[in-house]
Amino acid sequence: MAPLPDGFSYAEWNATYNGLSFGIAAMGSATIFFWLQLPNVTKSYRTALTITGIVTLIGTYHYIRIFNSWSEAFTVASKDGGDYHVKLTGAPFNDGYRYVDWLLTVPLLLIELILVMKLPQEETVSLSWKLGLASALMVALGYPGEIQEDLSVRWFWWCLSMIPFCYVVFTLAVGLAESTSKQPSPAAASLVSAARYLTVLSWCTYPFVYMVKSVGLAGPAATMYEQVGYSIADVMAKAVFGVLIWAIASEKSAVEESGKLLPN
Repeated sequence: MAPLPDGFSYAEWNATYNGLSFGIAAMGSATIFFWLQLPNVTKSYRTALTITGIVTLIGTYHYIRIFNSWSEAFTVASKDGGDYHVKLTGAPFNDGYRYVDWLLTVPLLLIELILVMKLPQEETVSLSWKLGLASALMVALGYPGEIQEDLSVRWFWWCLSMIPFCYVVFTLAVGLAESTSKQPSPAAASLVSAARYLTVLSWCTYPFVYMVKSVGLAGPAATMYEQVGYSIADVMAKAVFGVLIWAIASEKSAVEESGKLLPN
């Protein structure tokens, strides 16, 4: 929980406010959608879709907490109908909620993808443990650097967290290619590939946002870019990714149901 810099303009405060509001709306609506779709997929894929909804529910809760913390950290007032002025209240802004969120949701994101791919049980268990633990380690190693003002220390923890990060990204981009080709239909294989590469793309956003304060940006602008950047990345990695998980489950359910209806 680092202290907020003073001197926020209304535009910087408002961009962050709207970014956090967008996170709440996207995560909340996605949660409702995923759980309403549970009866529309076969039993084999309901666990994956349930986890998808849990991920966005956790995201919704933490975005509400971050939003409330942001709102309480400032007073925004207009004198005599003029420009809005933003002042710190002295209340701390706790964006550590993000790391609690990621520690819970990032392993679940990978597990839901593995489950919806419906791999052999031994491979499912093995990949779930390996990717889940690696992603949790990545988040845990990133947090000490996030709360540092010393750039050399910040870079040290960034480098450490990139080790499990690269392992997970390599597994998604390369290691699961063969399993993707074995999906029951071309449409399912295409959707699984899209989910894998969306995860890689959205995840690659986080290290760059993490480095915002390490490349010369400071003060309110750095805070704004960091908060808005994380919000966009989270929506892509959770809500949009979840829509792909639902689409995979729906496609594979349709394929399996049509197979059952074929005459022997």
